[in-house]
Amino acid sequence: AMNKLIPIKSLDHPLASYLKDDPVRPDIPHEVRVGSNSTVFALQDDDQVSAMVCVKYQDNIPSNMGELMSDSDKPKVAVFYTIWSYTPGAGRRLIVSAREYIREHRPSVSRFVTLSPKTELARRFHLKNGALVLQENEETVNYEYA
Repeated sequence: AMNKLIPIKSLDHPLASYLKDDPVRPDIPHEVRVGSNSTVFALQDDDQVSAMVCVKYQDNIPSNMGELMSDSDKPKVAVFYTIWSYTPGAGRRLIVSAREYIREHRPSVSRFVTLSPKTELARRFHLKNGALVLQENEETVNYEYA
């Protein structure tokens, strides 16, 4: 099937092994990427993983990695903090699918933002895919998807 979104909620999941490929934030321990307020989504096209994204659900918009790791009781914000793709165009489809999934499964979440590195690659990717620059921080940028 084209475009199958797979939520990964534990490191026992067979697709959790793809976390080792994270080019954006390889230093984040895998165990903090899954849990009650953290999900990894994989996009599968015809049995091949085509993109991965890590999401944290929070009360507020984090401006750095420390704030990203704080825990939340009533998350209102989905924070996309790392995304990578194995095939062109898959990253965009993954963001769209993950947003739809989160809207359906976490109705308390009303905002979709990133905690992105300050790179031209991240900037081009998010602006091209319809996000706006929400705020520039010391080491990161928050883009927001409407």
